[in-house]
Order: sequence, then C-alpha cells, then structure tokens
Amino acid sequence: MIQVQGLSKSFGKIKAVNQVSFVAPDGQITGLLGPNGAGKSTILRMLYTLFKPDEGTAQVDGYDVNRFPLEVKKRIGVLADARGIYPRLTARENIRYYGYLHGVEKSVLEKHINILIRLLDMQAIADRKAKGFSTGEKLKVAIARALVHNPQNILLDEPTNGLDVISTRAMRRLILRLKEEGKCILLTSHIMQEVAALCDHIIIISQGSITASGTADELKQLTGQSDLEDAFVAALGVKEEWG
Repeated sequence: MIQVQGLSKSFGKIKAVNQVSFVAPDGQITGLLGPNGAGKSTILRMLYTLFKPDEGTAQVDGYDVNRFPLEVKKRIGVLADARGIYPRLTARENIRYYGYLHGVEKSVLEKHINILIRLLDMQAIADRKAKGFSTGEKLKVAIARALVHNPQNILLDEPTNGLDVISTRAMRRLILRLKEEGKCILLTSHIMQEVAALCDHIIIISQGSITASGTADELKQLTGQSDLEDAFVAALGVKEEWG
C-alpha cells in the first residue's frame, strides 16, 4: 500500500507538486492522469526516493520514503520514464543484473526471469544484446527488471508507450494479473482507453494539485460527461474552442 499525505515539491519558483494526498491500496490499480508537466513524474520520483519532498509524507507498506529509503526500495518495482538499459548486455543479463542488486537468490532469480520472459513474449530477444533494440523491446526489458524481485508495490510511468498493439495487450494482461495477485499498482498514462480498462481509481492532477478523483464512472458523473476523455478535460478546467 502507498499512502501520500500533503506531499509538496518545488524547483526554484516552480511548485511542481502542491499538497497532494491519496492512498493506493493493495489489489487495485490507481491511475495518475494529467497533462505534461502536471507533476505526475515528480510524485513518482518522490515515492521511489529519487527526490525528497519539501513538505508532507509518503509511506510504502508503512515505511516513510525519507526515513527508510532502503526498505522502500525493497518493496517497489519502478518503470521510470527513462528506459535506459545496458546495451552490451543481453535482455536476460539486464534482468538478471537487477535481480542480483535486489539480492534475489540465484535459483529463485532464474525462475523469475524465465516467467517474465514468457509473460512479456521476450523469447526472441532474451539472449540478444540490447544494443539496437526497438523502443518496445527496451520497454519489455525495463518492465521485467522492475518486476524481477517480485515487489509488492509497482510504479509504472506510461507502461505501454512505444509498444505495438499485440505487445500493448500483453502488457495490460500482465498488469491485470499483478492486480489479481494483490499488488499495489500506481500508473500514469495518456491513453484514456487504457485508463478506463485498467484503473480502479483515477486521480487527475493539474499544475501540481489534485483537481478530481474517483472511478471512471464517478468522474463522468462529477463532470456531467459521458466519455472519460471529456471528463478528464472538464476536470482540468480546459475550455476548448473550435472554428
């Protein structure tokens, strides 16, 4: 479970995140939605201890991200917006290396790697060096790295960005499987169809603050819209003009 209370972060005079509070429970998929620059990635970076909050608190399975960063890192898997993988290592070696960093026992690690390769349909690239991988192939390696230590809490920043239709469907099935296993999943996405299909609870962020939250149906009811994309735009307070 992830708990956030009054979280704030500034960069100079820019208030990137302003008094954000929410709970992402186990066994649910929580979506963070917002336009570019809304503060979504900054929130994720504070949760995985890359940034320190200026104000407020955040806890992962009861561990404060400031006071117990190592305990937090053990309990999270992160697919960050930067997908960087080691080009001289194969896909399998990239995943294995992260497993070693997390202290996963060798016999367990190899089992996890094989399962992830199968679930992500990576058999054709598993033993190829990563140099020259497509965006989608790099993304598959990155998500496998994030999951190799079987974390309880999973942070996904645009997990289907760059994937083709078949790979996108496989990724969504994997995310739903993780939910069924009782994982806490927090994700960002710009694809409303994906959000509607996956998320149990949606948090809309604009200029660093939460402007609305609820299920897809609740957000549509709140804004008086029949479509989630229209509800999202309405919750942001954006007035669209045509002609």
